[in-house]
Amino acid sequence: MNKTEANEFDNMELQAIKTIGELKKSGYQSISIKEELRRNLLQRLIKKETTFKGIHGYDYSVIPELERAILSKHNINLLGLRGQAKTRLARQMVTLLDEYIPVVSGSEINDDPFHPISRYAKSILAELGDDTPIEWLHRDDRFAEKLATPDVTVADLIGDVDPIKAANMKLTYADDRVIHFGMIPRANRCIFVINELPDLQARIQVALFNILQEGDVQIRGFKLRLPLDMQFVFTANPEDYTNRGSIVTPLKDRIGSQIITHYPETIEVARVITEQETSEAIAEKSHVYVPELAKDILEQISFEARESEYIDLKSGVSARLSITAFQNLLSTAERRALQNGDETTTVRLGDFMGIVPAITGKVELVYEGEQEGAAQVAQQLIAGAIKSQFKHYFPKIEKLKKDSDADPYEALVGWFFEQSGFELLDSMDNETYQEKLDGIAPLESLLQKYTPDVASQDRYFFKEFVLWALSEYKKLSRHHIGQGLHFKDVYGGYISGL
Repeated sequence: MNKTEANEFDNMELQAIKTIGELKKSGYQSISIKEELRRNLLQRLIKKETTFKGIHGYDYSVIPELERAILSKHNINLLGLRGQAKTRLARQMVTLLDEYIPVVSGSEINDDPFHPISRYAKSILAELGDDTPIEWLHRDDRFAEKLATPDVTVADLIGDVDPIKAANMKLTYADDRVIHFGMIPRANRCIFVINELPDLQARIQVALFNILQEGDVQIRGFKLRLPLDMQFVFTANPEDYTNRGSIVTPLKDRIGSQIITHYPETIEVARVITEQETSEAIAEKSHVYVPELAKDILEQISFEARESEYIDLKSGVSARLSITAFQNLLSTAERRALQNGDETTTVRLGDFMGIVPAITGKVELVYEGEQEGAAQVAQQLIAGAIKSQFKHYFPKIEKLKKDSDADPYEALVGWFFEQSGFELLDSMDNETYQEKLDGIAPLESLLQKYTPDVASQDRYFFKEFVLWALSEYKKLSRHHIGQGLHFKDVYGGYISGL
């Protein structure tokens, strides 16, 4: 039986094999975890199957590099800012493992029955031979993860002498059976992920050298030859890499591939990610309709934040900003509908004030941003997103125009000049909200001219969108009042004040 055939045992056949002797007769052949990952990846590539599902925007950048690293049987470092799916990529590597592998029963470090490395496994094999019992380890149990923090010790990762074990077994400290293995030996034949590697103290990183290269484990004076069979995946943030910590050079030299991740490069990709991660919230709030433009504005906020002078770009702006903001947006509309007794509702632009807490909790401000205030910066990001999206639908608003140039917004601004004020309150039910916007005749004419193909259920959002954009470009004035927004003509309001 070849390796591929050995990999095709069904679950019942595997569970029926209970001893090493039966395993030998079955023709099963064990291979290293790196070879296992490589073999299963090759099969997926040949079948043109998706290797990493639910990962978007990396099809031509990160995923090909990660696949090449796996094919090369490298240990991997994923380098990127927060919220770039580094940990998710590492966790999905589990799907490239065989569904089950055999281990010596009772082994602390998942000993391969054909290649035992622990004293326990070697002893029981010498005693029982082919009658040595085995058990089957599922791929879901072959993933271990540790967040690197300053308090992590060598004992946590590698192991230490256990005085209680020595006392119970009546052993001296000269006997290696008193060793209690740490997380790494216990993850033998598994994928082991260390998140935020630079935060790990240098002396702890040094302890990983031999494990990655030579397979030596040193614990309290014991030098054990344990050729651990592991796939290491590290994650690191460039900010940590340069400021708070670093990866020591000898360890970095032993990591085969360093792969740089990135944020979504287009609004379309960002939307796919957000909708995927908020699918549960969308299902729960199916009575809340979200216009397509609202989704674009929401994603544009993250893009604006990644270029803002008020935000620390080294820290990054996580994709979680859009995810939590979208959840808040749905909840803002849902709350209004419940208060008004509306069975269904549509997200309004005014609802974006409800996402401010989601923004302020996701960005790190520089000194100038702290001076502005987190809430003010969040509102500026919303304003920037509206202006960026506005140019995709309507003519550019020029600050200075020639007298001969027609102003497409003249009639709309003129309508507000003749009004004492126009209010859109948060507490308005659907019918009142629509009646208020329908009352602005030039607004309807503007939409018919420039956005005639917009879906009917999105038109009221577009109407409010135009009012917000005109206020951002200083064509109208907009003021937040206790229960909503007040719009009026800039100069008319000034003259009436006089």
